[in-house]
Amino acid sequence: MQLLSLLAIGGLTASVAGRSMQSVGKREEAPRPRVARPHPLRNVQSVKREATSIINTEASKKFIVNGTAGAIPDVNFDIGESYAGLLPISDKANDSSMYFWFFPSENKDADDEITIWLNGGPGCSSLEGFLQENGPISWQYGSAPFAVYNPWNWANLTNMVWVEQPIGTGFSSNKGNTTATSQEETAEEFLGFFKNFVKTFGLQNRKVYITGESYAGRYVPYIANAMVEKNDTEHFDVKGIMFYDPSVAEDVLLEDIPAVPFVDRWAGLFNFNESFTQHIHEAADRCGYTDYMEKALTFPPTGKLPEPPNSSVEGCDLWSQIYYNVFFTNPCFDVYQVATTCPLLWDVLGFPGSFDYLPAGEQIYFNRTEVQKAINAPIQDWAECSSGVLDIDTSAQSSYEVIPKMIDALDRTVIVHGELDFILLYNGTLMAIQNMTWGGMQGFQSAPKDPFFVPYHDDISLTSLSAKGIMGTTHSDSKAFSHQIKIEIHSKVHM
Repeated sequence: MQLLSLLAIGGLTASVAGRSMQSVGKREEAPRPRVARPHPLRNVQSVKREATSIINTEASKKFIVNGTAGAIPDVNFDIGESYAGLLPISDKANDSSMYFWFFPSENKDADDEITIWLNGGPGCSSLEGFLQENGPISWQYGSAPFAVYNPWNWANLTNMVWVEQPIGTGFSSNKGNTTATSQEETAEEFLGFFKNFVKTFGLQNRKVYITGESYAGRYVPYIANAMVEKNDTEHFDVKGIMFYDPSVAEDVLLEDIPAVPFVDRWAGLFNFNESFTQHIHEAADRCGYTDYMEKALTFPPTGKLPEPPNSSVEGCDLWSQIYYNVFFTNPCFDVYQVATTCPLLWDVLGFPGSFDYLPAGEQIYFNRTEVQKAINAPIQDWAECSSGVLDIDTSAQSSYEVIPKMIDALDRTVIVHGELDFILLYNGTLMAIQNMTWGGMQGFQSAPKDPFFVPYHDDISLTSLSAKGIMGTTHSDSKAFSHQIKIEIHSKVHM
């Protein structure tokens, strides 16, 4: 059965701030006795992963990472078994290489699979996803002066590998002979790396799942398509793909057309005055965005959508106008999570929101020599996002052909979207889906509306609190030939 899931994620994330009565202009007459009270949710120390070796090949030994407490700087807990380093993209001598960090899972149900994570950009490191999204080590900006264990990390469920790609991203070295200008070329390079990875760690005949975010909305389906076309299940038995807040269509569709309704939805976070609000509404009408979005978000679709309006027409660059003006009302505006306000928080990766920021005297974590040595990385300058990577991308938008093709070819395709993300807007992704055809029919047949419920669960510690309850919306459409599409809307943001 082919399954397409779309998770359009909505709602605000919560933070805990300690405030005294004095901070709101009041003083207590006399000090009251205080009793230490635990957080109402469970507070249990995380148990370190077993040290038992899962991977046993001669070739893998040089990639072993010492994961004992303190072996990796500022990681004061045992991360368990992992492997990291560079592997070439071919069998040729001195060829370009991709950097990876691999965590075998202790979950016995995952013995026959491997899951890949890719960040976007192009040129942004998957170590960002590893450290601040879904890896075993978590160091969120504005948090403690050291990393903490992430009990929700994906390696608890499946064998996980985070890969820096395309060539030139992060630690992935370009020997000067890699000049990819399309998704087809970068996919072929990735397959060269992945075949070497499979051989090195003895992972032949595993089911492969490819996941990622942002520009990985292009990487992931193109890589999956390349694997399908190889017809080599020993190395490339791809079964499913998933991508978050993906780049799947033109910027005008993903950004400009849905921008004004997005501002209306979160008006209290943008805090624009009446004159600017009126200006952007008039521009949206004049530029054809209002009518286009109304037609595009019809369930079921009435037919293929026309070419979207041109955002280069004077006054129609609405996303940019909104973006530049919101910094007057919120100088700390985070384009990836619009509920963020000042102060600007410190980020160990140097990018706590919409722009670079690193306090004086601090270092970017993966740019520290002692960190690079600990994770088998080359000693070199590292940045979260590298320039000069895939500056030219001649491939078609992934929603045109390759995503529908993968929905039909794979067991499951999942698209996730954060409702608080302004860099790529969830209604833009939904419009792109409504213009896709899979299983012989176009788009969702009815609008997403069912509640997405996260069951109550015990939290491991106060550093890993996680929300429960209705986190958004989920939806499924069954189609001819057993094709099924599902949409879910949760309380997350751009990953």
